[in-house]
Amino acid sequence: MSKTITLDGKVIPFEDGQTIMDAAMAAGIYIPHLCHQPEFTPHGSCKLCTVKVNGRNCSACTFPAMEGQDVLSETKELINDRRRITQMLFVEGNHLCPGCEKTGNCQLQAVGYHLNMLDNHFPLFYPGREVDASHPDVMIDRNRCILCTLCVRASQEKDGKNVFGVSGRGIGKHLIVNAESGLLKDTNLEATDRAVHICPTGALLIKRTGYRVPIGQRVYDHKEIDQVSLETETETLKHGG
Repeated sequence: MSKTITLDGKVIPFEDGQTIMDAAMAAGIYIPHLCHQPEFTPHGSCKLCTVKVNGRNCSACTFPAMEGQDVLSETKELINDRRRITQMLFVEGNHLCPGCEKTGNCQLQAVGYHLNMLDNHFPLFYPGREVDASHPDVMIDRNRCILCTLCVRASQEKDGKNVFGVSGRGIGKHLIVNAESGLLKDTNLEATDRAVHICPTGALLIKRTGYRVPIGQRVYDHKEIDQVSLETETETLKHGG
C-alpha cells in the first residue's frame, strides 16, 4: 500500500525520499517556485513554495513528504505571501520587462502573471549592479539576478566546473565568478554548459542570440508557467534527472 499525504484536501501518493514538491509535481499539482529544478539538489532560497504542513510553514522543495501530513498550499494567506515575495524580487533588482530580451521566456515574469501581480507594491531599490560582458559567448547581467543559485548548483553538479558562487549578505548579496580576476572570461565556462541555460531570468545570457525568437512566440506567450513546470518535471524524471 503506497504512502500518502493530503494536499489541499486531495490525497496524493509519495515515495520514500520524495519531498512535498516532488510528490505534488508527480501528481500534476503545481506549487509556485523559482529556485527549484528537479535535476539539482533542493536549495529553498526563494521561499515561493512555502506551504503549511500540519500548521507549520515549510519549503515544499526541501521538506520531506511523510505519512499523515496535511499540507495546505492554495490558501489566501500563502498566495498573498507569494505575491509579496515576487514583488520584493522585482524591486530588489532592476527588472525592466518590456525592454528585457528574456521577456516571454522569464520564469520570474511568468510567476508574476500566475500570481496576478499587478504592481510592485514596494518602492524600487534601483541597486547599482555590475554587468560582466568579458566572456566571448556569455554575459552576466546582475541587475536581473534573483540569487536562486541554480547556476551555482548546475555548474557544480552537472558541468563539474564550479564557475559561480554567491557572496555577501542582505542587500549586498550577489553572484560572483570563481576566478582570481572575478571575470567570466577567466573561467572555463562554455556557452553549452547547463549553468548558462538554467537561469530563470535574464541574468545569464548567450551573446548574439537575443530576439531570435520574436516576442509573441516565446514559451510563456503560449503557456502558463504551471503547465510548463509540470511538463519540465515529467521530462526530467523520464530521462533520469
